[in-house]
Amino acid sequence: MALSRPASDDIFRYRYQHGTNLGSIFVLERWLSGSMYVDGINGDSELDAVNANLNTYGPDATRSKWEAHWNNALSNDDLTWLVNTAHCNMIRLPIGWFTLGPSYCGGSAFDGAPAQVYVNAWAAVRNIVQRCHDAGIGVLIDLHALPGGANSEIHSGTSSGTASLWGNSFNLNLATSCLVFIANEANTMPGVVGLQFCNEAETGAAGKGMFDWYGSTCWQVNQVNKNLPVYISDSWDLRTALPFLKNMNPTNSGALNPMIIDTHRYYTFSDFDKSQSPQQIIASIPNELNELDGQDGNVFNGGAACVLVGEYSCVLDPVIWSKTTPDQFNALKQQFGTVQSQRWQSRSGGSSFWTFKMDWMDGGDWGFKQQTNDGNITAPAAMTLAAADINNRAANANSAAQGLHDAALNAHVNYWNGAAPGQHFEHFRYDSGWWNGWTDAQTFFTARVSGHVPGGNGGDKIGFVDLWVRKRMLETNNEQSSTGFGWEWEQGFRKGLADYYGAVGI
Repeated sequence: MALSRPASDDIFRYRYQHGTNLGSIFVLERWLSGSMYVDGINGDSELDAVNANLNTYGPDATRSKWEAHWNNALSNDDLTWLVNTAHCNMIRLPIGWFTLGPSYCGGSAFDGAPAQVYVNAWAAVRNIVQRCHDAGIGVLIDLHALPGGANSEIHSGTSSGTASLWGNSFNLNLATSCLVFIANEANTMPGVVGLQFCNEAETGAAGKGMFDWYGSTCWQVNQVNKNLPVYISDSWDLRTALPFLKNMNPTNSGALNPMIIDTHRYYTFSDFDKSQSPQQIIASIPNELNELDGQDGNVFNGGAACVLVGEYSCVLDPVIWSKTTPDQFNALKQQFGTVQSQRWQSRSGGSSFWTFKMDWMDGGDWGFKQQTNDGNITAPAAMTLAAADINNRAANANSAAQGLHDAALNAHVNYWNGAAPGQHFEHFRYDSGWWNGWTDAQTFFTARVSGHVPGGNGGDKIGFVDLWVRKRMLETNNEQSSTGFGWEWEQGFRKGLADYYGAVGI
């Protein structure tokens, strides 16, 4: 079956995501945005800030202050820097249930006067998404703060100190209603790369019905938007979340929305972290995400497994730094950032640094801007290429395509003739799969410079490969329910991708 060209939304959603969080804009944290708080108040959460401002300045001034904070979150100069200097193609945008406005605050901690501050919040979200899209940046909408709290931290919107989402039917139903609303809105919001159900579900949430809620909410989201990728928190346990993920990403036509795990990697908070030297932490990072080993790369026989490193930083605790000498700090910081960049790019579908904006720009070791300008965090090489270079590489690759295809197909056929002589195969599936993979790789690589998607310079690779393979497998009728040889198509597709990337040198 002939495949249609990947749409603009496909490229935004399935390419490797190199990005940053836009934290403390719609979900405040005092350590990042102290200027939004009133001096002398207790509490560091969004609700604490809103109530203190309402009590001190009144509703009109508070709403104006909040709206200015949202509307000034990303200037045109910020977008230019993100595109041209950071080579960023994605922003993870944390929001709260209260961001959706008063109708979603009833019965929750934001009911009453606080809710009125947010009458124009969702319009501000839509505006940011549109401006990012026009600049070539996709937005992952992250329902970071959920009613009751998916964890006990203040980034859940309140200072309750509890994770009261789990096991509370009112909070869970309200959270689901919020996600269904956002998914429906995303039908008219080009550039939304996904919808995250919750941020940093507390450790142990799997035992409190987390996966059941993910599944039922995904079904409801699917009723209003069947194509939007959904992201789930791994509850700090990637290994346990992977079987659920693969079960939600099967190779049959009854599957729901493509699902991706959001996993976070920090190396500064735990006692174990603090027992390590910087050199020991740096040496451990090439082994990160090894939970994926044996879980991805074979969609036909096991479903799709993809992860996003949704938060990471270049921060190490002073106790960790004390285990080395100050003259080594700069070199070790660069190694720390570089090894993270390399690992996320080689083993995940994307990553987003915490964070881009704070009162104390350029943000130090927490700052995407500072770490990028210092050369510690780097984009994939393909994203830095000029248009002329991309076009030249693509032309050279096309000249080599037939030869590479023939070599791959012959090697495949000869292998199976030797390994299983006389047995029936459907090598035509490998043949067509190779061309499907090659063509899709080329479309993603040249999409910006051809004007197929916004963004100008830079080339993209497919990042969430398993999910893209699954999507194309279904579209070509090579799924599990076919004659049993869809694995040949998948192997051909993956070889076509690899051959294309080798041909263009990325």
